[in-house]
Amino acid sequence: MRALILAGGEGSRLRPITHTNAKQLIPIAGAPILFHALEAIRDAGITEVGIVIGQTGDEIRAAVGDGSTWGLRVSYIPQDAPLGLAHAVMTARDFVAGQPFLMYLGDNVLLEGLKRFVDEFERTRPDAQIFLARVPEPERFGVAVLDGDRVVRLVEKPTSFVSDLALVGVYLFDDSILEAADTLEPSARGEYEITEAIQWLIDQGKVVRAEMVSAWWKDTGRPADLLEANRVMLSTVRPGIEGEVDDRSTLEGSIRLAVGAKVIRSELRGPVAIGPGAVIEDSVVGPNVSVERDVRIMRSSVEDSIVMEGCQIVDVHGLATSILGRNVEVLHSGAGGVHRLVVGDQSRVELY
Repeated sequence: MRALILAGGEGSRLRPITHTNAKQLIPIAGAPILFHALEAIRDAGITEVGIVIGQTGDEIRAAVGDGSTWGLRVSYIPQDAPLGLAHAVMTARDFVAGQPFLMYLGDNVLLEGLKRFVDEFERTRPDAQIFLARVPEPERFGVAVLDGDRVVRLVEKPTSFVSDLALVGVYLFDDSILEAADTLEPSARGEYEITEAIQWLIDQGKVVRAEMVSAWWKDTGRPADLLEANRVMLSTVRPGIEGEVDDRSTLEGSIRLAVGAKVIRSELRGPVAIGPGAVIEDSVVGPNVSVERDVRIMRSSVEDSIVMEGCQIVDVHGLATSILGRNVEVLHSGAGGVHRLVVGDQSRVELY
């Protein structure tokens, strides 16, 4: 079995962060979202991976390389435009033809991993296997109607209630999905919908099974989703202190402090992940904060936030539920108050 990761989307709902970052490379819990997917695929026993890339392809190639970091063999499949999930499958025809494959949306995070689902597919060998979770906003997703564990109907982003069982961004197919995709015309959204391709399989009498996702899952399409994913994944991070902590600092809870990081006269409240070269001085950081490499936080307090590489936060009290892009400066807060920011790369914000 091979794996196909879709990483060609532009992440319009995450702007301004995605004006200068591939959304799949936004870090949560100390690692890009895409890296969590690669780890899950490796742990499921799959070694051949194709990554569908678009405008941010160079950035993704630079970050992932040949996949050897994860013990994988990675190929890159350029997609001319993000015209839907089924279009991505058609673009990857040469990579997936002739064998079953797992398709993983590169901005999804699945806490329980993939091995159980891959094993179940191998045991039952349906034509397709989808993954479902109950959601409060089914209109944001493709949804499924079931008869037992068999899927009888799929609807993409329904305008009226059909089901609250949303398709999680992981699919298992045999290559009959290619035949299904070839029958499609662009939808009203101008995309080739994977839900319509799967519905074609159902209509042709193919076996399409559903598996319920029992653990936490998130499509990280919005800033609030990223912050939730960061909180959940931080709770799973293995703690370890490899950096420097002076005797006037206190650490509470689960802390991961990377090599070269320094904590000076500060308090860390886990779960917290601090990247290489970061300096925390006269500050309170946490809980639920991911700090990337070469960040400086001085005389400030930060909680429930993602702080990307090279940021400086100075004299800011009450920074919370925030996402700061690379090399952002946030400076000079007055006393009191809570500040919530979503700031793109290379920005400077002064708070009074």
